[in-house]
Amino acid sequence: MTKGFLDKLIERIRLVQPGEVQNYLVEIAREKGFLETIFNTILEGVIVTDPKGRVIYLNRAACGFFGIEADKTLGQPLGEVVRGLDWDALNGAEIVNRDLEVFYPENRLLNFYVVPLMSDEPDARKRELAGGAIILRDITRSHRATQETIDSERFSALTLLAAGVAHEVGNPLNSLDIHLQLMQRQIRKLPEKSRPALEDSVAVARGEVSRLDQIITQFLRAIRPQPLDLRPANINHIVGETLSFLSAEIQNRDILVESELDKNLPPIGLDSEQIKQAFYNVSRNAFQAMKSGGILRIRTFADETHANVSFSDTGGGISPENISRIFEPYFTTKSDGNGLGLLIVRRIVRAHGGEVVLESSPGRGLTLTIRLPRADRRVRFLEQGNPAEQP
Repeated sequence: MTKGFLDKLIERIRLVQPGEVQNYLVEIAREKGFLETIFNTILEGVIVTDPKGRVIYLNRAACGFFGIEADKTLGQPLGEVVRGLDWDALNGAEIVNRDLEVFYPENRLLNFYVVPLMSDEPDARKRELAGGAIILRDITRSHRATQETIDSERFSALTLLAAGVAHEVGNPLNSLDIHLQLMQRQIRKLPEKSRPALEDSVAVARGEVSRLDQIITQFLRAIRPQPLDLRPANINHIVGETLSFLSAEIQNRDILVESELDKNLPPIGLDSEQIKQAFYNVSRNAFQAMKSGGILRIRTFADETHANVSFSDTGGGISPENISRIFEPYFTTKSDGNGLGLLIVRRIVRAHGGEVVLESSPGRGLTLTIRLPRADRRVRFLEQGNPAEQP
């Protein structure tokens, strides 16, 4: 639009008085400043390219989405400015609408659509592609809300399934235990020389039945939503109790555990048993990922709003295409996994108002951080700037 106006102005420049030229230029500058103010105020990102895919304009929101500076990106190819946006693939006469996940400066899900800009030739047949306008919208919150609803429905279905399976398994176990008790009574009537071997076998069988019953009970307790028994607790102590419980497995797998625990970590209102279950699941998941001889680094630290516990292993990590599925029921990359451990972890952490953050480098390991809200957190002002740049 501006180019067409300037072309017409240049064609008639000889017919325009010098004073009027200055007035026209001032008006153009005023309109340009007004439009830039509007574009820098909106929450949607706007990127404009020329026909060759070089960036000729981007607003403040777009810069915030990708952590870039406008002055350093103008004239650069779109694919170099924004990784994942290939101009050759987007170039065309039709509108393109897609979703894009970005990881820097923070993990966001963006929806973008590309609108081709055509030249303003009066004859439609002579119009050519003059560039493209890319409109970006942050859909992170809506996507997460949808995902949480889906996860909740999956978890409800999983809970019903688990309860049914536990009931069907529990009944035969009770029957086995009853019959084993009857066998014990009959064994007592046998000659004394024949008793020891049979009594030992029955005792082992009853012990295994009791162990299976305990596993089912613990599984149901972990997977069913339980009311929280919130009490002031020291996260470092819970980490220590978890490692003490896993000490035998740590030794058998020849795993080195390195702890960096913040002694000034504030007490937090927690359900210690449920949080211990979460730490246990994360640690065992790390052990299985490392097989044998790996290193598990556990670190506790606090920021303004949360107390954090990070678990970093030296396993194989998770590929980008699988990391988004890691919390799905029964999804696992391990041959002996059941795909429930991290699902239970996230359920427990979310019940405490916290969140689980994953960072993975394929071949270099995975870091899982549990963020739990502090009881002493205060209201804080957000930094001034574009609302689109603030989390």
